[in-house]
Amino acid sequence: MKSSTVYVLALAAVLSASGMSGFAHGTATDPAGQSTQGFHKRFKNADHWVKVFDDPARDIWQKPDQVVQALKLQANDRIADIGAGTGYFSVRMAKAIPEGKVFAVDTEADMIKYLQKLAGEKKLANLIPVSGKANNPELPESVNLVLIVDTLHHIDDRAAYLASLKPKLLPQARLAVIDFNESSKVGPPLKHRLSKESVIGEFKNAGYELAETLDFLPNQYFLIFKTSN
Repeated sequence: MKSSTVYVLALAAVLSASGMSGFAHGTATDPAGQSTQGFHKRFKNADHWVKVFDDPARDIWQKPDQVVQALKLQANDRIADIGAGTGYFSVRMAKAIPEGKVFAVDTEADMIKYLQKLAGEKKLANLIPVSGKANNPELPESVNLVLIVDTLHHIDDRAAYLASLKPKLLPQARLAVIDFNESSKVGPPLKHRLSKESVIGEFKNAGYELAETLDFLPNQYFLIFKTSN
């Protein structure tokens, strides 16, 4: 049991550096001591990283099925999975909404190639890989749900990035953010973590308001925002 626990913690530490891997690694901080720039690590070999990112041990603390259920997906949803990586959440959501679309966005070229292959193998025509940029997800269509898991802390100019999303949001769209909390024993360095309060503040300043807070994840906060009226 002890060795299993150590493995899960090690896996979580590696996963904390995943997501939109093309962001710059910044060191500037705000007055509260939190990073104002992104933290990243490159993940070029998708075939290697899928063994880590999609390892069943991650399910213990990431609780993917419970997360997808909490998102209350509708059959014809249009979803953007920002920092999709190897499709850990994208595949689950695409299966849940066969009549909808899931745009799996990542900046790493090898991840996009992997996602294209994965969508074909799993016959998920509604899983659409999108090569995003560090400052813009480059969504091909408007969406009514944006999911950002373990990725927000990678983004440098988050205010500009959140602004770039707005033209692609359908009326009453939601944005769900999951990221490591400050008390978690796993995750990125403390100076690169974003507190729940700071994320709420940044979204508010960008014209969004908090709609729901979910607290069933042991290492992360789970926030759902909507556009302000």
